[in-house]
Order: sequence, then structure tokens, then C-alpha cells
Amino acid sequence: MAVKNQNQLNGEIRDREIRVISSTGEMLGIMSSRDAQRLADEEGLDLVKISPTAVPPVCKIMDYGKFRFEQAKKEKENRRNQKIVEIKEVQLSMTIDVGDLNVKAKQATKFLEQGNKVKVSIRLRGRQMAHANLGKDVIMNFAERLKEIAVVEKPLNMEGRNLILILGPLKK
Repeated sequence: MAVKNQNQLNGEIRDREIRVISSTGEMLGIMSSRDAQRLADEEGLDLVKISPTAVPPVCKIMDYGKFRFEQAKKEKENRRNQKIVEIKEVQLSMTIDVGDLNVKAKQATKFLEQGNKVKVSIRLRGRQMAHANLGKDVIMNFAERLKEIAVVEKPLNMEGRNLILILGPLKK
């Protein structure tokens, strides 16, 4: 998981004039890339182009290996702090009974408390397609049961033979 080398450094910098920042962070001004490279070599450090789109381009004298290490460390820390939200699915049927609906609601509650989204779906079979409004009532009843801990992220819609509603955890 190495950091991609997107910065030009040392001999790769071919610009006629560049703005140079020293290793301590002070502005050294605009000079030729050859002079800036000489200054970097005297300090035993690298000349790195940090802002190629600026006019003139901005280069900094730094230890490039250390810079890349710090960048990789920050990237790794950011990845660790990321929460991957999964979409868990709860399948209902048009003829579901109250007890079964409670069990499914309990399961959806568990998913929502873990921070995941819940996709509530009903597959309509055969003649059920003619009575899709009954399926909508079942899903809306289900969403009503979870309104204290969930918010509707994607409203109820029909995708092919399926009725789908997506619920997300309520922000605290």
C-alpha cells in the first residue's frame, strides 16, 4: 500500500523558474531550478515540486523519503477510521403475520443499531402484482414500527416485481 509517486523531484523538475520553500518553511523566492537543486544538495535533501499548477511552480526542499512515510501513515490512519456501511436486507411477504413482522422488525433493529442500512423488500408473485397496494401497506407498516430508530433514505418504489424501501440509522 505504498503512496503513489505523483510529485516530481530533483532532476525531473525542468521548469525555468520555480518558487522555492526551504526545509524550515521560509520562502526563499523565485529562482532557477538549477540553483534550487544546488541549495537542496548542499543541505543533503531533495527538491520536491509540491504545487505544479501554480505560476511559477512551487517546490520545497525536504527529505522525500520521510515525506512519503508520513503520507502513507496518514492514509493508513484515515482508512482505519472509515466505517464501511453495509446494506442488510430484510425480506417480507404480502401475507406476513404480526408475529413474523415483529421478528423481522427486531432483526432490522439489530442491523440499524450496528450502523448499517436496511433494505426492506417484498417480491410480488403471480396475482399479487395486481394488488401491489397491499404490499405497500405492509412495508409502510414495517417502516412505521422502526420510526424511532430509522429514517427512510430511499422512498418506497417498485423495481420489477419487487417493492423496495431503504432505511438508514437515525442520527443521534
